[in-house]
Amino acid sequence: MNSIVDKNSSTYILIFILIMTLVFTSAIAAVRHITKPQADLNEQIFNKRAILAAVNDHLGMGEGVEADDLTDEQVLEIFDSKVEQRVLDTDGNLLEGVKAEDIEMAKEVKVVKAMNEAEESGQAFTADLPRLPLFIYEYEGNVYYIVSVRGKGLWDDIWGNIALESDLNTIAGASFDHKGETPGLGAEIKDNPSFARNFIGTKLFRDGEFVSVNVRKGGARDEVYEVDGISGATVTADGVSKMLESGLELYLPYLEQLKPEGTEVGELIQE
Repeated sequence: MNSIVDKNSSTYILIFILIMTLVFTSAIAAVRHITKPQADLNEQIFNKRAILAAVNDHLGMGEGVEADDLTDEQVLEIFDSKVEQRVLDTDGNLLEGVKAEDIEMAKEVKVVKAMNEAEESGQAFTADLPRLPLFIYEYEGNVYYIVSVRGKGLWDDIWGNIALESDLNTIAGASFDHKGETPGLGAEIKDNPSFARNFIGTKLFRDGEFVSVNVRKGGARDEVYEVDGISGATVTADGVSKMLESGLELYLPYLEQLKPEGTEVGELIQE
């Protein structure tokens, strides 16, 4: 005699839910597997576009053409033909076997924090030193050194790419982004192009001493070492200042090695 399945029973409903969950989960996993290569490529292009945005004025793609105006193919072509990638540690040593574009600054910042905590407590830091990406961009005989920095805004992470001129002192350009700053306020570090442009021409060293660039509430008082803050976004602006100081400082051991032979770092970067 054929048994009759009670479709209203708890057992039947539970089995049905489990089967449908398995089907949907498998389908989602399959879609993710199929689309992952394209998703990875899109992320690479997004990151490379942000790096090139730090040298918007030197892309050579026509007047007024910036990184955001480039096609994906143009971004990849410029990056492959004009950008040299290096990876270094915080002692200034070049590292082999890894590309700068593969360094995840969010992870490296955590290593920096652990290293600083160990130093403050007098303990030895036994893990590998933090790794730093460096992108060297060349255009019309001029060399620009693009470094990556990461910090905290009001709500979450903020980050940026800073292009230095060949004097290793003057900022040639910058680009910023964030994870969750307030639209119209802290999010202006990305959404308002004038904020990043304010950094062009500012300097990192005064009389050979590293001082970084400060984002000042109420407006810059020193156009060489300060930029205007963002109205109503003091915490985010302070976060950018701290991010620049702590992030750029990590690169100093390596940047010092780039100075011409026979000069002191202060001689190289004085005004």
